[in-house]
Amino acid sequence: MKLTEKIIEGLLWLSAAITILVTVGIIWVLLSESVAFFSEVSVIEFFTDTEWTPLFDVKRFGILPLLAGTFLTTAIAIAVALPIGLTIAIYLNEYADASFRAVIKPLLEILATIPTVVYGFFALTVVTPFLQQLIPGLAGFNALSAGMVMGIMIIPMISSLSEDAISAVPKSLREAAYGMGATRLQTAFGVMVPAASSGILVSIILAISRAVGETMIVAIAAGQQPRLTLNPLVPVETMTTYIVQVSLGDVPHGSLEYRTIFAVGITLFIFTFALNNISFWIKKKYQEKYD
Repeated sequence: MKLTEKIIEGLLWLSAAITILVTVGIIWVLLSESVAFFSEVSVIEFFTDTEWTPLFDVKRFGILPLLAGTFLTTAIAIAVALPIGLTIAIYLNEYADASFRAVIKPLLEILATIPTVVYGFFALTVVTPFLQQLIPGLAGFNALSAGMVMGIMIIPMISSLSEDAISAVPKSLREAAYGMGATRLQTAFGVMVPAASSGILVSIILAISRAVGETMIVAIAAGQQPRLTLNPLVPVETMTTYIVQVSLGDVPHGSLEYRTIFAVGITLFIFTFALNNISFWIKKKYQEKYD
């Protein structure tokens, strides 16, 4: 029995070690290539220049257009996913019966299993033509359709995590609200949601992190034109889209243009890493504890 426990312990340790080593390896590759890039390009220029044209004859290395495209599509996605996802979570927890909840929750999870390339073509071939009928000036590639479909994709993340957070609130709080004469709507928004606010906020931050790192939807539907704009009707390019563009193989390996993907990659890594740690800190600091 002791030998079996030691084997299991060793396997668990090996799994943890592999995870850590893979993470360290990713960070090392990003850092080593980024250092080589920033030895030729000023960090100040990288974060302040308003043009991104590393593949053109006149090269400019300002990441602001890529950041603008990333934040624009992410903001649209959250604007779509947050009200729908939170409404679904509240309905499933406060209004739906057990049998209905058992059917709907798995159906929602199906959205998370659809390949993102399918979402991308759906945005390009269905959502964009439909929006062009409503908005005549909408470009064929645009941030609006990409962001909306990306919002649909992350609805299950917000609804599932928020519903779990609301479910974790003790029933005694709900019963106390009913005892005070509160309606079901007042109980949901005045008691349950505030009590689960830390978990709901964590779900939103994780959804933002997921949207920031999304690749195929924006690569297919948003275009590949880096521009510093907040106009959702025109083509934009996100950080992930640029990485895909350069990784196709047309740029010589080891060149300055090739190293730009590592500079963009480490910027993306730092941003998503910060978001994940913020969500962990919020959950740890503000999570309600009930006896």
